[in-house]
Amino acid sequence: MEILPTPSSSKNEFVINVITGQGGGGHYATYHAIRAVAEQQQLPWRFQVTDMDEIITELTQQNQIQNAYEMFGFSGHDLYNMMLKSGWTWLWPLKMRLNKFLVKLNYEVGVQFFEQHWREQQPDIVVSAMPLYNKGLYEALQKAKPGTPYITVLIDFADYPPAFWMEPEIENYNVCGTEKAVQQARALGVKQERIIQGSGMVIHPRFYKPLEGERRRERERLGLDPDCLTGIVMFGGNGSQAMLEIAKRLECFGEKLQLIFLCGRNEELAESLRQYQGIQKRFITTFTTDVPYYMHLADFFIGKPGPGSLSEALVMKLPVITECNGSTLIHERYNTEWVREKQVGLVLRNFNQIQTAVGHFLDPETFARYRANVTALNNRAVFEVSDLIQQTLTTHYPRKDKSHATTASNN
Repeated sequence: MEILPTPSSSKNEFVINVITGQGGGGHYATYHAIRAVAEQQQLPWRFQVTDMDEIITELTQQNQIQNAYEMFGFSGHDLYNMMLKSGWTWLWPLKMRLNKFLVKLNYEVGVQFFEQHWREQQPDIVVSAMPLYNKGLYEALQKAKPGTPYITVLIDFADYPPAFWMEPEIENYNVCGTEKAVQQARALGVKQERIIQGSGMVIHPRFYKPLEGERRRERERLGLDPDCLTGIVMFGGNGSQAMLEIAKRLECFGEKLQLIFLCGRNEELAESLRQYQGIQKRFITTFTTDVPYYMHLADFFIGKPGPGSLSEALVMKLPVITECNGSTLIHERYNTEWVREKQVGLVLRNFNQIQTAVGHFLDPETFARYRANVTALNNRAVFEVSDLIQQTLTTHYPRKDKSHATTASNN
């Protein structure tokens, strides 16, 4: 007879523990997106966060684990973020190998720690938006709370096996946003019933909301031409000096083009763009939570091939221009293959060729073709994942779900 795990909450709510980290922005972005849907739909969920980077730092300080990064004087996630900001992405293959080695080295200690962690947290379900650690975290969870469901949500277009996102030895669900990831799961030996194919990457539901304000009027409010072809240039939360080079190279199109630059937390870059003299109209801002608004005003996207930024642009119906070369993160290179396969944008060797790509988009017939391909996509991943979580909870805790339904009907 199957023994159902006992729900941890006595208030007819489910405890959702989301595993995140601080290397890049995608892990926390996925958590905030799922939480936003739960709040919008008034789901009976109470969220907990397990920040792997905080825990690793704590265990390192307590000398409970071996951490090679301490000899450099900073954490692994700080090095990752520094690598992205400085453009040292060529270091990533070495760092990836070191990360996998450290996970193996500290595996037993990690399982022991997280067994106690899960006993204290008492989650009803665990949702992981982190690679590398899922095997140990799942094993610890089953020791602490046998039968508790565990869902891994890939925030990359594809896995980078072995022992990165998907672990065939464990009985978790793997949410794959592309057919490539599904094929990888099957090749790794993941059971078919544990493979969930989604329609894309999880992004915040605000990218799906209709935006107030007529686009031509809003462009004028920012000092832009209401009818000019408009590109939006984004390189993550820390921006990139490549944005200044892009501005210079695209001056050749004169008044046929205008650009919106989102510089993230890079004040120096924003100031350099403001001081650069050119004939094109441009709008420049630093870190903002209004990315959907600015994308609404644009016609196409220019930026690095991060899964989040590409997915946000495509949901906002923007064809993309990105690059792929030796500096592109290994686990993001497939993203550019996917862009080519779906014909939703252009992939350059590097942004020194940006004039050629934008020249294609200035041709109305060519741009219309790319725009039609983008419009044909239908990424609803954040809603699919939220539905999967609720369905899994309903299956595992039918008595509690019934109790919640009864309580809701009485209100």
